[in-house]
Amino acid sequence: MNDNERKIAELIADAEAKTPEAPRLAKPRLLVDRSNPDVAVAAVRDLLAEHGDLFDRGLPVRLAYDAVRRCHTIQVMTPDGLIRTVHSISRPYRLNHKGEEIDCQFPRQLGVMYLDWRGEWHLNTLNGIASSPLLQDNGSIGTKQGYDAPSGMFIEGVPSLDGLVPDQPSREEAKAALLRIRETFRTFSFADAVTDAPYAPYAPSLVDISQPPGKDESAFLCALMTAVCRPCLPLAPGILIRAAPMSGAGAGKGLLARCISIIAFGQEPHAVTSGGSHEELEKRIATELMEGNPVLFLDNLNNVAFKSDLLASAITERPARVRILGRSEMITLNASALVILTGNGLSVSEDLARRFLTIDFDPRTEDPEARAFPNDIKAEVRKHRRELLAALLLIWRWGRQANDLKAGKPLGSFELWSKWVRDPLLTLGCADPAEQVNEAKERDSRRQFVLDLLNLWQKHHGERPVAVRDLHDDIRGCLDPHKRGRQFVSAQIEKLAGTRIAGYQFTRQPSAGRWGAATYALKIAVTPQEHRHHRGHRDLPGTPGAMDQDVAGPMTPMTPMPAAPANENTANAGKEDEEWKAAI
Repeated sequence: MNDNERKIAELIADAEAKTPEAPRLAKPRLLVDRSNPDVAVAAVRDLLAEHGDLFDRGLPVRLAYDAVRRCHTIQVMTPDGLIRTVHSISRPYRLNHKGEEIDCQFPRQLGVMYLDWRGEWHLNTLNGIASSPLLQDNGSIGTKQGYDAPSGMFIEGVPSLDGLVPDQPSREEAKAALLRIRETFRTFSFADAVTDAPYAPYAPSLVDISQPPGKDESAFLCALMTAVCRPCLPLAPGILIRAAPMSGAGAGKGLLARCISIIAFGQEPHAVTSGGSHEELEKRIATELMEGNPVLFLDNLNNVAFKSDLLASAITERPARVRILGRSEMITLNASALVILTGNGLSVSEDLARRFLTIDFDPRTEDPEARAFPNDIKAEVRKHRRELLAALLLIWRWGRQANDLKAGKPLGSFELWSKWVRDPLLTLGCADPAEQVNEAKERDSRRQFVLDLLNLWQKHHGERPVAVRDLHDDIRGCLDPHKRGRQFVSAQIEKLAGTRIAGYQFTRQPSAGRWGAATYALKIAVTPQEHRHHRGHRDLPGTPGAMDQDVAGPMTPMTPMPAAPANENTANAGKEDEEWKAAI
């Protein structure tokens, strides 16, 4: 025995002397055979799988209790952490030259081998942690605590809902539950809300809940229901809460995000900032997703067009691919976190536009933080969490049992979410948040740049094929203001090939011969399916509402129409819709 082994043996003997004999001896023995590492690692795998302390989340993880937040978090296992776990559930030993058993430390090298044994851990899958009930498509509500194997969720802190949610709620009970929720949050300054009092400096205007919810309040109600259902939904849109760039500070964006989390999960989310670079932001998002918290809360994203390929994948793909920090490896991760973004002057860019419910705030004052409120909304929500959660679940159960729900506009990737969350609220009088997707796209600076470019192309080249060398100088200047050269222009044009936007289709025709040049052309291409999908889109060619009819011939692109007034309600929108149908 060398000095190192002697020290380890002394430490083990010292620890055993302080441990009651019976519990120590009750641990199973684990043979550490360095000459057969595959056998030793397989023995550890079977031991850990049987004991149930570890879970599979793309990597072996364990549940760690956070005493400050009073909830569990997910901790990724390291080789050193694995050694501690192995010793806590077993008694590793080796055989000396006489064949005698000698207690020893589990080797770190074997721990590394175990962690690298991707897909062979035989552990239960852990999709996340939540403090909301487990919901089934048939309307059942489960309040079981602990690990739930069918869903892969670890559930904790779910309040008792006995007697609060009827087995077969009526439509009138669902309406009353919705009114209860609206009354609780009527002090928030939803941008298009009808208020029950005239504006007064530093006095909050209250939402008039006798009127149907506007677009922004409807988006909030859908967001709140989404939070409650999120652990049981395979996919769900994120939540975007924003206000004006200069006067949006103190509007209540972060407060609303915290209230949503308290009702759904019984705790406030911890805010994550964007960091100093896009790479740093992606790392922080990956870390948050790995930790399995119920909410991913990105705060203070001010005056940016937010873009994240990782977040886009996590919202609409399950499982998603996430890179392991510090390693050039990707893991498959079932992410079930509710994504919330807040900021002033915030928009989502490119493909993220269709993945978020947008809630706009307008406090109607230059100094929102100076307003005086009659109550502490966060304390009230925490106090009445059980009743508010029951009201939301009543609406959800009524929706699962009703046969006459109003179907909203299709929203790709979120079909089950639409049935569980959006359609019941739509039937109760809320506006369809899917209608805001077009508005989000209009705010996307990248999309607007492409639209301006294609309008310029149509002006100078029409629909005839054009090679890059023959482009009009105005188009070159738009694509390459810094005059980096024709190769740069060619690369930018190539990226646009196949683009469909605002009724345009930008196409590429390959070269006719070996030394010929490829050409590009702009076409007006609007199919009947696109008519229905983009119904009401405000930057389409032709007259407003053109997407409600088939296109029989070429149309002239027009300047995008201005957005509808903030206080335009659902009834007015329906009236306009009927007028357009009559005109057509």
